[in-house]
Amino acid sequence: MLIPLSASAPIVSNINFMLHLLTERHHTIMRDNNEIVRQRQSAIRRELDRRGIALKAVSFDSGLSYSTLLSYLPQEGGDKPAMMPMSAVYALAESKAIPDDLLSLLLPAGCLIVRAPEEIDHDEIEQAARDYLAAKGKAHHPESEAGRELGPNEMRDLTMRAVTLKAVA
Repeated sequence: MLIPLSASAPIVSNINFMLHLLTERHHTIMRDNNEIVRQRQSAIRRELDRRGIALKAVSFDSGLSYSTLLSYLPQEGGDKPAMMPMSAVYALAESKAIPDDLLSLLLPAGCLIVRAPEEIDHDEIEQAARDYLAAKGKAHHPESEAGRELGPNEMRDLTMRAVTLKAVA
């Protein structure tokens, strides 16, 4: 159903009316993608702090100024994060100033930043495959976290091992 916007009616009331129709019809409105990214930037900062990775070190390694990084990754309870542009993500990824698993938080679910190997090391592939298979077998042991099923910690561990395997393959 199209609702014409009247030139004489305030636009705000039309927007509020359309939002009402959307919430009435679908019961929820999708979160703004910018807000999702800002929340993920905040999660990156919390994890940097938890891992003891200083923002000044990230600044030095990446070549991005400390004040700019602070605007993208403010301390918890501080300012709302500024949207991080792709040029900053590129600088952080290229310099390896922030671990790839943290930068992956900026991507949609299921997408990861994984570095492609310069050359194939078949011994490394073999070891990664053996590590994955050993962890998978251990996770299915009756005395493991969730018995024969996979528990949340085992799933997380196996996922990381699968990512490592895929990265070296």
